[in-house]
Amino acid sequence: MADGFDFDFTFDKFKACVGNPPFADHWFEALCQVLPDYDINTVPRVAAFLAQTAHESGGYRAIKENLNYKAESLCKVWPKYFNAGNAGQYAHNQEAIANRAYANRMGNGDEASGDGWKFCGRGLIQLTGKDNYSRYAQSLEISLDEASEHLTTFEGCVQSAAWFWENNNLNQYADSGDILTMTKRINGGTLGLEDRKKHYDHALHVLGA
Repeated sequence: MADGFDFDFTFDKFKACVGNPPFADHWFEALCQVLPDYDINTVPRVAAFLAQTAHESGGYRAIKENLNYKAESLCKVWPKYFNAGNAGQYAHNQEAIANRAYANRMGNGDEASGDGWKFCGRGLIQLTGKDNYSRYAQSLEISLDEASEHLTTFEGCVQSAAWFWENNNLNQYADSGDILTMTKRINGGTLGLEDRKKHYDHALHVLGA
């Protein structure tokens, strides 16, 4: 039993919840180190955290935002920034896509600044934008560059998600099983709601609710 939890949270249960991802032992170690510090330590809270992060990261397999879009998809996903006239020059160029799509918002500079790519989504709940990176760095009392590097580690991926979780008061929604509101806080909408619910129900069952 991992320390800091009020139930029997084991490596096998973690794998059963999220689908036995690569480096599962490293992920489990990071979860055990970080989650109790953010009071994510009960069955409902851990189940909700695992469900949301499993959905956001493709089952703990993707820790950086995938922006490898073709031209048609760019026009659908970001019609404000891409159209039939310019999408072709950005297609499949992830750095260029990030720099345009995230320019002049979330604390980022203009397209030429490169901030969009530098501060693109990282972590289990993808932290995005210079403002969010800065707040996260301040919470750990580290520099922006150190925060970016930290977000490439197992511990950093988990800790940034737990930090976001705490700052958005998601434990209260986990306690009441309110996956809808939780999803809106994380996603800004309800994208993937059914998959998140499926993960949550499965995790509750595995963890012993």
